[in-house]
Amino acid sequence: MRERNLISLVIIIALSALSLYIALPVEKPDVIKSLAFWQDPRARDLQIKQGLDLKGGLQVLLTTSIESGQNITGTMETARNIIERRVNSLGTTEASVQLQGSDRILVELPGVNDRQLAIELIQKTGLLEFVDGGFSPPPDGTPISTTYSLYRGLQYPQTAAVGKAITDSGNITNTADLFQTAFTGEILENNAQPQANTGQFAVNFSIKPAAQKSFEEYTGKHIRQPLCMVLDGRVLSCPIIQGVLNSGGQITGRFTAEEARALAVTLNYGSLPIPMKIDTVRDIGATLGAESVRRSVIAGIIGLSVLALFLILYYRLPGLIGAFSLVAFALFSLALFVLMPITLTLPGIAGFLLSIATAVDANILVFERFKEELRGGRTLRGAVESAFNRAWSSIRDSNVSTLLTCVILFLFGNVFGASAVKGFAINLIMGIMMSLFVTMFVTRTLMRLAFYDAKPEMKENKVLLGI
Repeated sequence: MRERNLISLVIIIALSALSLYIALPVEKPDVIKSLAFWQDPRARDLQIKQGLDLKGGLQVLLTTSIESGQNITGTMETARNIIERRVNSLGTTEASVQLQGSDRILVELPGVNDRQLAIELIQKTGLLEFVDGGFSPPPDGTPISTTYSLYRGLQYPQTAAVGKAITDSGNITNTADLFQTAFTGEILENNAQPQANTGQFAVNFSIKPAAQKSFEEYTGKHIRQPLCMVLDGRVLSCPIIQGVLNSGGQITGRFTAEEARALAVTLNYGSLPIPMKIDTVRDIGATLGAESVRRSVIAGIIGLSVLALFLILYYRLPGLIGAFSLVAFALFSLALFVLMPITLTLPGIAGFLLSIATAVDANILVFERFKEELRGGRTLRGAVESAFNRAWSSIRDSNVSTLLTCVILFLFGNVFGASAVKGFAINLIMGIMMSLFVTMFVTRTLMRLAFYDAKPEMKENKVLLGI
């Protein structure tokens, strides 16, 4: 048992040191950045992200070209939801996407790393097509005319909600400047993901079950030929069909990390239900700024210090262990914020500070139960195990109730577009989960090391044990 506790102690020390390094505002080597393996490698700066209120960002105002007086309220809400998913797919959290009036959408992006990429993804109205590229496909970026964009004509009309089959006897003839559309973006499942592969980047995509037979038939007839992806009449990419595809495939090419991510986002959220254009773009400053960050940090340090002092004065040696656990909790949480990444706003910081209270509460439940077990005649070792076993049900129930409240807050913020409420809920949820880990692993390991092999005389030292 002692060897296992020592191994756990080494793990705690290593995790604490690593978390401290990750949380520091310094440039990290690639081996550390690789810990955030779910992010694109070139987007891993591993720095704490700050929200609009603390750092500022980019503001984009979109307007629709629909004639005034037309009822588009429901359509605008759908467009708002799609745009919100787009900007969050860029790695931007707590972005503000709000309807303004009946024909405008205001987008505010905190701490955007790639301004041009964000603007391009927001403004795309998203008529996504899969076009037969022939034997001489157009270069990427080329504007082309397609049968669907001009006449709603598809080679496989059964795969689209809207479409009219084209025949050789129709009004359309095959010319060099008119490309046949095989499918629209409706055939795609919304789960395209960029993937790093041997130093290059690719995009995985899936086909809806209803379109898989048609997609298999088309790819089987056009092996070694290009299938061009066209957005708003402009070629995105013309990958070569390497084999028969049914439920999905992988798009490879000379992509950068940013290009692969942009393509995946476009495949997922390419179609806006209404044409929109960018009216204004401007940088916005922080509403609170560096002074608020400094004061929040000071408040957090003071809060941690007061709680640690209280634990030590009231619980003595167990309290000292609890103080070390609080420091570990703060380090682990900050490292998690960096790796996720979580965009910190003032409400988010409030959620994090509140989660410190949950960590202290869990430790107090354990320490009080520890003292009761000692008064009941248990040995130090038995009191440690019994304290954690009996306190667990209270810790679990109290935290579950708080988690349910956080879920309600998150759903409220998601429905009403209140990003500050969502940020508060997310940070509090992460803090609660981290407090459970720290209490049941860090605090328990330190308590075992302190009391398992202690001399029996220690049990009589009531001052040391806080009894």
